[in-house]
Amino acid sequence: MKFAGEITDPVHQYIRFTNVERELLDTPAFQRLRRIKQLSGAHLVYPSAQHSRFEHSLGTMHVAGFAGETLLAKGYLSKEESIQELRLAALLHDIGHGPFSHLFEEMLGAKCDLTHEDLGKKIILKTEISDILKKHGYNSNSICKLSFGESKIKFFNEIIAGALSADIMDYLPRDGLFTGAEYGKIDYHRLISSFEVVSNAHLAINRSALYSFESMLISRYEMFKAVYFHKTVRSAEVMLLHSMRLADEQLNLTDTSLDNYLNLTDDSTLEKIHSLNKSNEVAVRLVTDYRNRKLLKCVYEKFLHKHEDICRKMDRRALHNLASQIAEGARVQENSVFVDASRASSMPLTPTKKEISSILLVDKEQAYETPISEIPLIDSVTGFLDMLRVYTTLKNREVVERSVKKVLGEEDSMYQKHRIRKR
Repeated sequence: MKFAGEITDPVHQYIRFTNVERELLDTPAFQRLRRIKQLSGAHLVYPSAQHSRFEHSLGTMHVAGFAGETLLAKGYLSKEESIQELRLAALLHDIGHGPFSHLFEEMLGAKCDLTHEDLGKKIILKTEISDILKKHGYNSNSICKLSFGESKIKFFNEIIAGALSADIMDYLPRDGLFTGAEYGKIDYHRLISSFEVVSNAHLAINRSALYSFESMLISRYEMFKAVYFHKTVRSAEVMLLHSMRLADEQLNLTDTSLDNYLNLTDDSTLEKIHSLNKSNEVAVRLVTDYRNRKLLKCVYEKFLHKHEDICRKMDRRALHNLASQIAEGARVQENSVFVDASRASSMPLTPTKKEISSILLVDKEQAYETPISEIPLIDSVTGFLDMLRVYTTLKNREVVERSVKKVLGEEDSMYQKHRIRKR
């Protein structure tokens, strides 16, 4: 591959780019990612977490390229062009993210039943990105499918998304570096150097790299608990999410036409909501308090780590009803109590969006599938992370906390009630 230049990066040191990559980087659709933070409100807890989807996309491209070079050297790829295709797909995998990343996706999912991947496909296929790919001889439909784990070549998909993906191998060390959390340190060079392809279909690792794989999954689990699900980080995110929901009817934030969507960034969305003034006082107050780091206080928290998917997160209506009940018991305004339920699989998802249940290992040229349940360290953290929290303002903290205890009790939480109803 002929490279046209390089970018200095604190995670990977130097990231080289080709001409087609440079043209994609210079498009307004891609430059917009500079203005969308990777971790939305986490910078209010970890001040250095100002990194964006832009540099994460560059890093993912770099790691995918390393994976491609490794597989080419081992004879699993027959041409260098495949490496460029992997790099392009990795570069564009997050192009569809909206303001505040996954937060906006929560709103899109509820309102339009869309994900950032749905919007990413639209952006790749219906903007100048498609023209640039075609000009350089690449099929935009094929690159688009690969970007979102839908390629016919299964191990290509696994390089872009999954337990051995370039995505996870960039965001863990990047998020760890910029938050200062030590959990994100992983040896992705060791993992990728051990890559093999089994039956010309699935990605595998050499058994000697199993410890590096274990370490990466434990790191991901710890990052969820320490950073992504941090109660104060989520407080900021709850404020953002509710303000966007309240303002959506007036601002039509969930208008997914490209003209509207590609103009939405973190700061532009905050400005739009703030401009509503007295026409939407609650949304404006939440945004103003967010900007001033006057965050909601957590008065109740319940963390569950379940090995089975025995109950799902309650829907928005159930959470709203619970918040109303708590507010009524505390005799405070309903819009000052927020109930938040966060959920994630403690294991990465496969390209088909299922939790990983096994890993392919190669030992002395013999390949075999090992269930996660047979790897004790990883099995100990498999399952689902569920977090239930109640937030309110500093002013109402004590009365709401008392009301929460009456409504939920110390033992009989919402999860327990929901589980009984399910049975």
